[in-house]
Amino acid sequence: MSYKPLLMVDIDGVISLFGFPSEDRPEGSFHSIDGIFHFLSSNAAAHLLALAANFNLVWCSGWEEKANEYLPHLLGLPDALPFLSFARAPGKANAHWKLEAIDDYAGSRPLAWIDDAFNGACHEWAAARATPTLLVQTDPAIGLTSKEAELLSAWAPEHSLTPWPGSGHPGAMTIREKLYTRRHAAKRAS
Repeated sequence: MSYKPLLMVDIDGVISLFGFPSEDRPEGSFHSIDGIFHFLSSNAAAHLLALAANFNLVWCSGWEEKANEYLPHLLGLPDALPFLSFARAPGKANAHWKLEAIDDYAGSRPLAWIDDAFNGACHEWAAARATPTLLVQTDPAIGLTSKEAELLSAWAPEHSLTPWPGSGHPGAMTIREKLYTRRHAAKRAS
């Protein structure tokens, strides 16, 4: 049995597009989400559905639990994807605000991360990880396109493991992921 790598999925600039010229709008539609209009790319949604065959998708966005409240029914995505919760002040100087949560969730599991806003700390972190890590940057005006989807689709099969290094046993990451989710849900409830 092989285990899929993780795909950390940002939303703004990947699925929710901005900055495109009004006369050259990509395929998709506007939706009001918590009173804020977002232009959701229909192409990005189709690509994510296809990528789910090779990856375990995880919301990696400031939307946090809001992603599951809105995106599955608007985009035809799986009902409840795992999502990361973030500390808004990174612990390390110049660190990207998402890195600590990604590290906590992924552990030693291979991952790809698609986002429109990487900084130098992201690239240093990816290069220093002991397990394969791919950063895929999008243009926020067009988001996830066939170019990025093809890159991710080609990368994933090479990084499916049986089991992945450091996991101890095949279900270890599933348990770790559940503990992460419970721990952050408890923090939100208090």
